[in-house]
Amino acid sequence: MESIVIIGGGFAGMNLAKHLDTSRFRIHVIDRNNFHSFPPLFYQVASSGLDAASICFPLRREFKRRPGVYYHMGHVKNIDMAARKVTTSYETLSYDHLIIAAGTTNNFFGIEGLEREVYCIKTVAEATHTRDAVLDRLERAAICKDPEQRRRLMRFLVVGGGPAGVEIAGALGEMKKYVLPREYPELDPRELDITLIDGTDRLLGAMGPKASGKAIDGLRHFGVDIRLSTIMKSYKDKIVTFADGSQEYRETVIWTAGVTGEPMPGFPKEHIGHGGRILVDEYNRVTGLENVYAVGDICLHTDAEHPRGMPQVAQPAIQQARTLARNLNAGEWREPFRYRDKGSMATIGKNRAVAIIGNRFFSGWIAWFLWLAVHLMSLLGMRNKLNVMLNWAWNYLTYNSSLRLLLRPTRFPERRHWGD
Repeated sequence: MESIVIIGGGFAGMNLAKHLDTSRFRIHVIDRNNFHSFPPLFYQVASSGLDAASICFPLRREFKRRPGVYYHMGHVKNIDMAARKVTTSYETLSYDHLIIAAGTTNNFFGIEGLEREVYCIKTVAEATHTRDAVLDRLERAAICKDPEQRRRLMRFLVVGGGPAGVEIAGALGEMKKYVLPREYPELDPRELDITLIDGTDRLLGAMGPKASGKAIDGLRHFGVDIRLSTIMKSYKDKIVTFADGSQEYRETVIWTAGVTGEPMPGFPKEHIGHGGRILVDEYNRVTGLENVYAVGDICLHTDAEHPRGMPQVAQPAIQQARTLARNLNAGEWREPFRYRDKGSMATIGKNRAVAIIGNRFFSGWIAWFLWLAVHLMSLLGMRNKLNVMLNWAWNYLTYNSSLRLLLRPTRFPERRHWGD
């Protein structure tokens, strides 16, 4: 029986493991986390709308239904192509076929030290850390006696006008409009400064000008300041420096401005294209390497409609994984990957969203309802679906959340991130 090693348990890795033929292959899934998570809802964790457990599902519980699929916790330390071995933090695995589905990480575009200064929402851990930072600033502001210092604590900057940036800015705007008056009577909501910047001339650039206009209107309704064609050059000592040379104080910067392929130690650099993505052909085979494949956000597959690669969202990852699984199961390359665009959507806040499905554009409460339905159905586990639906219904009616908990980790015993 041939051995397949899959690096990554996200949308692509999970779907591969679920659709490969376990009578032909022994499948090993490597991931630093022992759970599959749902990135489109990370912003709700960061804004205290959902708890992390509601959008995560244990990998072992999913794989127990598939004898022949095994989970390995670990961080990839080296890939030896010649020996066909993957070394992680704890072990070395041999493979007959290697499939890289590790996804992406934050791209700071070479800005020195930025990764140590800004908050991100690319992972569950980052989203939870961002939530704690937001609540910390509000709690400190509520007891601050110095008016100027209080205003400084309440200055938030969101960098990046894609779906993640628009959604976290909208969630913070909802807190400003609905939560602060109810739960923070010591604060004047008008002092909560939420600014969203983007280096291009519109928000949600991939969705077109109509979506951008609706997103701007919705965010302004929630009191979010929007600055387009604005580029951040540095952030140090709480001072943001912009490309035009101007500077301003920002207590909290949330970075959603870009992603790059997750680094794979030992992987040949000549097979990596722009954005840190691995070059593949129409069958998701890494060109020039035998029995090595890449799927999902980390791979770079181009065609006439997508000259810079497939969109780095869930649907291409799922479709690539299932197509590759069918080809591997068949033992021949008879089905090239063809992306079927099922649409795109983004939510701005309560009853406000934009969606493009086929050639039709939706906005307002219809788009918001579609967004809710699609995301709810995409979650793994009935318990998660029920928890999220209950939280959404309760927040919609009351805006009273029991999830605004500031959870600081204990200092001792000292420990590092597993696998570093």
